[in-house]
Amino acid sequence: MSTSETESSRAESLATPPAPQLSLLYELQEDDLALDRLAYRRRNLDERAVVSELGASLAELTARVAEAQSQRDKLASQLVTLDQRSEAVGARIATIEQRLRSGRAGSYRDEETMGEEATSLSHQRQEVEDQELEVMEALELLDQELATLTQSASSTGEELASAREQLAVAEAAIDGEAATIRAAREQLAARIAPELAASYERLRAKLGGVGAARLVGGACSGCHLQIPAGELHRFRHAAPDSVVYCEQCGRILVP
Repeated sequence: MSTSETESSRAESLATPPAPQLSLLYELQEDDLALDRLAYRRRNLDERAVVSELGASLAELTARVAEAQSQRDKLASQLVTLDQRSEAVGARIATIEQRLRSGRAGSYRDEETMGEEATSLSHQRQEVEDQELEVMEALELLDQELATLTQSASSTGEELASAREQLAVAEAAIDGEAATIRAAREQLAARIAPELAASYERLRAKLGGVGAARLVGGACSGCHLQIPAGELHRFRHAAPDSVVYCEQCGRILVP
């Protein structure tokens, strides 16, 4: 017969343990449940939620800062290009004007052509300067946005650091409480027969953390189902050191 079939039988005795074994086992179960509750509390600390929220906010702000910085770099590069174009056009205009003043333009037609080129270049320079102005205005607005985002990211980072410290304190408090219970549990487990402890651990692993349950008002406190009358009679008249399993859920019944 398999271990599972053995544990789920209506009533079964293990190797006879000392009289207080079932009481010790139930104390062990209580310690395990206390540890489970502490683990749940640790996973769901309010401080952890705050850290998670602030972490998400900081990640978003950091991404926005990076995006704004990238946009600024592109605009700054564009402004440099426009400056270079403006300087090149201005230099060409200056060259043409100097040639016209010096009389080295040649024929009247050459002077007319150079004058038209200078006028065209002046229009181009004006367009470039207008573009430069637009870029500089965009840079000013972007610098303001970048400063605001950077400040927000810095403040959120400080809040996150503080929240992490508070989380560490809350975790340490729970860990200390758990360590105390765990130490007591180890001493308690050492007093329980190995066969009984092994059966309990197997049941606890597959039955939601509860391997032993009290019999309360004729019902198993583990599954909350009534024990059949015949089984209940046998349980109540069994030897004090008998180990009996609930026929409904398979948990070890503790009187």
